[in-house]
Amino acid sequence: MKTRELEQKEEIRPEYDFASMKGGVKGKYVSRYRKGSNLVLLAPDVAKVFHDNASVNETLRSLIGIARANVKHS
Repeated sequence: MKTRELEQKEEIRPEYDFASMKGGVKGKYVSRYRKGSNLVLLAPDVAKVFHDNASVNETLRSLIGIARANVKHS
């Protein structure tokens, strides 16, 4: 009986009234969507080292600089 109730709760309704839902803002992320984005998923051990996108980008830029310097000297 409980499994059936759980299945019913997880089903998608045929229609939603978004006007009655609180906290939603129409178009909140539309400008970000239009710009596009690149999403990269980090492995858990890597994510422990990098706490935010700025630290990931800084490290990758440093690595790119090192790689370019090595290519020029080769």
